[in-house]
Amino acid sequence: MKVLNIHERTIPAPLSDVQTILSSLATKNDRAWPTKHWPPMQFKNGLALGNDGRHGPIVYRIIEHDPNSKIVFQFQKPRGFHGVHQFDFYQLNASETYLKHTIDINTSFIGTIQWLVAIRWLHDALIEDAFDKIHNHFIDPPRRTPWTFWVKCLRKILG
Repeated sequence: MKVLNIHERTIPAPLSDVQTILSSLATKNDRAWPTKHWPPMQFKNGLALGNDGRHGPIVYRIIEHDPNSKIVFQFQKPRGFHGVHQFDFYQLNASETYLKHTIDINTSFIGTIQWLVAIRWLHDALIEDAFDKIHNHFIDPPRRTPWTFWVKCLRKILG
């Protein structure tokens, strides 16, 4: 099955401020990833081309990295996911930055089942939580995208 899943957000801050937050991704002082509710993003050797990383059971390799515009990850696991996920970001104007996350994959039979039943829903909630975390560095009161009933059920079932 072809999967194209896109999340977009306008962040009310200049690109340089958003880049600073994104550059902390997968570090001990990660200011972008929602580790309060999700497994942390981990890379042994940081966000550099060719490095392998993960969050929970999802494993990937960095195949493209431009600190000024994008990070592209090639899926290694779960089995049955063939393609990439990526963050793109650019300045809209002096006080706003566009942030986008895209999954572009083809799934095998088992990958399709995993995507349709669980991964899609959990992924959508995780990315919205990450976008909220980034967004909340620049607004008050904080924004919190609610989880769907199915996400709450899956989190309870999967522990």
